[in-house]
Order: sequence, then C-alpha cells, then structure tokens
Amino acid sequence: MYIRDVQGKQTDPKICPVIKKESESTALVDGRNGFGAVVGKFCMEVAIEKAKQTGIAMVVAHGSNHYGIAGMYTLQAIEKGCLGMSFSNTSPFMVPTRAKEAALGTNPLSLGCPGASGDSFMLDMATTAVAVGKLEIQRRKEEPLPHGWAMNDQGEVETDACVALDARKLMPLGGTEENSGYKGYGLGMLVEIFSGILSGAAYGPNVRKWGDYGKLANLGHGFIAIDHTFFAPGFEERMSDLMDTMRKMEPIDPSKPVLAHGDKELLHMHKVELEGGVTYVQNQHDTNAKLAEELNVKPMVSKNVCVEGQTS
Repeated sequence: MYIRDVQGKQTDPKICPVIKKESESTALVDGRNGFGAVVGKFCMEVAIEKAKQTGIAMVVAHGSNHYGIAGMYTLQAIEKGCLGMSFSNTSPFMVPTRAKEAALGTNPLSLGCPGASGDSFMLDMATTAVAVGKLEIQRRKEEPLPHGWAMNDQGEVETDACVALDARKLMPLGGTEENSGYKGYGLGMLVEIFSGILSGAAYGPNVRKWGDYGKLANLGHGFIAIDHTFFAPGFEERMSDLMDTMRKMEPIDPSKPVLAHGDKELLHMHKVELEGGVTYVQNQHDTNAKLAEELNVKPMVSKNVCVEGQTS
C-alpha cells in the first residue's frame, strides 16, 4: 500500500509536516500528503512539548496517510512521562448500526499511561468488531466468521469469510444492535470527530476507499498529551496499583491470567529484545527479498529464517 502510493504519487516521501495554526496548548498540522507515520510522530512530539508547559495539549492533522499502529504514538507519550491518546480515521469499512453500506473506517484509538517502575497501560483498538485482516485469517483457515463480525451486500450478518472479504463491510464493535453494536458505532464517530472533522481532513464516506490509488487519502489524525504532574500527585503509583489489582484477580482458566491492556504486547517486545530481532517466516522473507529486487534497494539483512514456526 505504502509503496503503491509513493509510486503513484499519492504520497510524497520527501516532505515534512508543518504547523498551520497553534496556541499554547493546541496545533493544527498539515501533513502535506507525507507518510502517516512521519506526520503522527511529529504531531505527538508537538503535543508532548506543549503539555509539558500547559498540562494538556491537543494536536490534529489533515493531509495525511495511513499512520500504522495507533499505540506507537501513545508510547511516545509514555516514554516522556505523559498520558497519550491518538485517533485516526481510515478508509470506509464500518457499516453504521441499521445501515447497509460502509460509511466509517475501522477508526482506531489508543490510550497510553505511564505506571510505576516502567509499568504502563496501553489500550490500542479498532472501533469495528475486528480488523479486515481477521477476515483474511479465517478465510485461509477455511473457518466461518463468528456472528457479528461482518455483513454482506444484502445487509445481513455474514459468516462466510470469502463473501465478507468481497463485501468489505465490517460491523461496529459489539456487532448487531441487539448486542450493543451502536456503542462501537458511537466510538467510531468519536474518532471521526477528533481526527477527520476537527482537522479539516476527509471524513466518513468521503475518505478514499481501500484499494483506490487514484486519489489522495487526506486522512485526519488527533493526538492528546497530558502531563499528570499538573494534577494529583502519585498518578503512576495509583495506575500500577489499579493494573496490579486486575492482574491479581482469580482467572476463570488458571492457564490464562487476567492481563492489563498492553501486557501481551510488552511480553512480545521483551521476547524480540531477547531474540535480537523480529522472527520472519519464510514467505515473509521471500516477499521482502522480492520487493527489494523490484525497488532496486538492498535486501533486508536476516540472521535466521523461521520455517513453519521453527527458527532455522
């Protein structure tokens, strides 16, 4: 996706975002059609700097592209001792409750909070029931979709992964109206307001559809940073106490302990550090090598290749 956008001149890989308008605690950024990750990093840096002076700051951006993982930007805030939030709109995939057509994106949001002694809370979620990639996984496994993940073109709940992938109509978090899907729809609207509407970016069904590489994305993002030292003392200790309370709860299945948001990801991060890098399976390695050849760049250096789940 990123490469196609650069090759088709829908993304400019050489530009830097600029602040168009700002106050002591706010900023409006023009992403100038650059990489979303570059825009996102810049915006959160600005938000953190302002929050250190005023206690809380919000920065929004238009003219951007897919910014990757929402939690990467809240992790920036955690590393600077701040609470962080990030939001982004995306290509339309979510079908609003009672509708037949997709009009909102998966619209991810993230909240990150520092805890004591390096502990942290990290919520990173889509506002749809699942991401599109989950449909692809079910298709490859040749297994039906759980009820409430996706819809077909007739506006019915769909459990056939192939049909759902063709329709590209995800249900809101919660699924059907009877199962409170309207709450996920509402969260999707919240993200759209904080990213697309507030920033002046494309919004709702006006956002570029997935796979349409003939137009600019003009995605919108929102970022909030909060310096907790401007509020009640002892935030990090209380935050860790709350998370530890959850972690120590008796689980239904002893082999599956209760986790705080971000625990699973932290375990993966530590595993990567211990192993000295990310493990790729053979087909990923082959795809990367082929891409490097097509782009006439040096291939990614790899020490080991994981074959069918085993490192060789």
